[in-house]
Amino acid sequence: MVDSINDHTVNVQPNRTHSTGSSVAAMGHTTVTPNAPPIQSSISSTPNLVAATGLAKDCAGCGKRITERFLLKALDLFWHEDCLKCGCCDCRLGEVGSTLYTKANLILCKRDYLRLFGTTGYCAACNKVIPAFEMVMRAKNNVYHLECFACQQCNHRFCVGDRFYLCDNKILCEYDYEERLVFASMACNPSSLAHIRRQGQVK
Repeated sequence: MVDSINDHTVNVQPNRTHSTGSSVAAMGHTTVTPNAPPIQSSISSTPNLVAATGLAKDCAGCGKRITERFLLKALDLFWHEDCLKCGCCDCRLGEVGSTLYTKANLILCKRDYLRLFGTTGYCAACNKVIPAFEMVMRAKNNVYHLECFACQQCNHRFCVGDRFYLCDNKILCEYDYEERLVFASMACNPSSLAHIRRQGQVK
């Protein structure tokens, strides 16, 4: 008998299971703004370019006055572009992207945050570790390596847009799912098998 059947479509996404919002002490967005009071919210991920009014700010990184026309605002503090860096790899966070993470008094890029504080998971197909920063495939609560996301009956690899079914915690392609349904119905009703045989003999 077939239990817990769910029909799904393949969807590639980043492994977010490994970095949940509850494990992030604070998450901020980096905004490039002119050296002036911000007009737009600092959580915007797009650069805010506004005319400078001449009000100078002190850099939270080096403590020096920011005299450049543009500055970064992150975590409600102002930074020189060269001073807002990942505490591990020293990449400039204004160049990498708009998201930064902070935990244990460290400002980190996404990759280093996941490497240090992300949790690893296990692939539902091969039971091997999935690193926190790796792209994964999901089916309900199951997480898979990209290369392991295949029909567990015939090993057919799924492409984006392919339909698959989750039966008894196994991923099946449409063909194997339908075949399993036929055999399950025959096991419950043996007379249906005799009916199929009779119809095959009539032809």
